[in-house]
Amino acid sequence: MAGLRSLLVCIVVVAATIVIPTSAQLSASFYNRVCPQALPAIRRVVKQAIFREPRIGASLLRLHFHDCFVNGCDGSILLDDTSSFTGEKTAFPNANSVRGFDVIDDIKNAVDKACKGSVVSCADILAVAARDSVFLLEGPLYQVQLGRRDARTASLNDANRNLPPPVFSFSQLLSNFQAHGLDLTDLVVLSAAHTIGLARCGTFRARIYNDTNIDPNFAASARQNCPSSGGDDNTEPLDATTRRFDTIYFKSLLQQKGLLHSDQELYKNNGTDSDKLVLKYSRNPFAFARDFSASMIKMGSIKPLTGNDGEVRLNCRKIN
Repeated sequence: MAGLRSLLVCIVVVAATIVIPTSAQLSASFYNRVCPQALPAIRRVVKQAIFREPRIGASLLRLHFHDCFVNGCDGSILLDDTSSFTGEKTAFPNANSVRGFDVIDDIKNAVDKACKGSVVSCADILAVAARDSVFLLEGPLYQVQLGRRDARTASLNDANRNLPPPVFSFSQLLSNFQAHGLDLTDLVVLSAAHTIGLARCGTFRARIYNDTNIDPNFAASARQNCPSSGGDDNTEPLDATTRRFDTIYFKSLLQQKGLLHSDQELYKNNGTDSDKLVLKYSRNPFAFARDFSASMIKMGSIKPLTGNDGEVRLNCRKIN
């Protein structure tokens, strides 16, 4: 298994380095000269956090996704509300849901100490922490493009508008991803981030009580921990191996065991291109690792602030 993973890492890093188009001002070597200790410092803190609570890996990955889908990968999701703007933390898709802010604070403190100053942006910390979470939970290792700067504002309304909810249909999901410059392959492989982590009852209640394209035994089991009313914060694993980044997510969709309505929308067993991708990735972990890595790099390049735009925050929760 170790040899298999080593080969997988090699394939993914090489593929990501060669074929993935990214913002011209982002570079995997951005901190090599100014602070070569930056990335190792981030990984140490992420590793410690996952050791304490494996679920936090999924939370850090989700933070990066929810950051990038709202006005680009600019660290805006980390900002607390101020007198001049209401931030994204209390938006409907984020409230009582996104988590891991304390780990980001720990990373920022560790990186600033390693770099002897505030050199690494909070937006870059999110991107690297997401990558390291995937890797530390047995997923692929890919090269993160770096050089993002941090936004000086955030928008509750934009978060409510841009983040796809778990009740979306397939056409709504695809339109949402296309609006961010992503395509069908990106939608399918990035949705598979749900191979790790948990979901709250309130996000899947309608699926397990109302949907018909669901395995009845799977639905009955989920209902035991998610009553028809109340218990919104009770959690269920998103797939059967919630602490391992693997292809079980896709195999679950083939069995109509997707926990979220939006997940099962990717596979309807009617020969669509989405169906074909789910089937492909369920059978080919190498293809999944390669394409997931490519899509993460692509997503991480959505409208970054670079050059003199934005700032490098001293505290990820507030502007300088």
